[in-house]
Amino acid sequence: MTYLITMSESEYTDFAKKSIPSHAAEKVASGQWSPQESLDLARQSFNALLPQGLATPEHYFFTIMDNEQTAVGMVWMAAQDRAGKRIAYIYNVSIELQHRRKGHATRALQALEDEIRRLSLSGLALHVFGHNSSAHALYVKLGYLTTNINMFKSITTKSV
Repeated sequence: MTYLITMSESEYTDFAKKSIPSHAAEKVASGQWSPQESLDLARQSFNALLPQGLATPEHYFFTIMDNEQTAVGMVWMAAQDRAGKRIAYIYNVSIELQHRRKGHATRALQALEDEIRRLSLSGLALHVFGHNSSAHALYVKLGYLTTNINMFKSITTKSV
């Protein structure tokens, strides 16, 4: 069994400490940011999205718990208006390394659907980095549809 509990202030502090460098690393891995600028940009992005931290309106933070009441990960989502509908946008889902490949992410996303219904939101949207094929496969398995694909090709210049 996997379930969600509302994140505490101390859990949020831990989440922020991990989330900023993790987001920076993902942006570097996807070729969007340079390593030199990534931490500053991730911090700026995080602070812009969450000016009031855990208390930022319309943002919801959950700790993912297993059946032994051990925290195994977290979920961050926000209520947003998109295409005339009120939906949930998932900013982050993460499972601690030692708890991966045990079905926690699948069950957490399914539990999140109950929270979405409770909030009277009509759907879930998220972004997945192109290099994260396991996350992409999970979302497809759970019924998420691809809405956009951004692509990039690196071109090396010739020395003259």
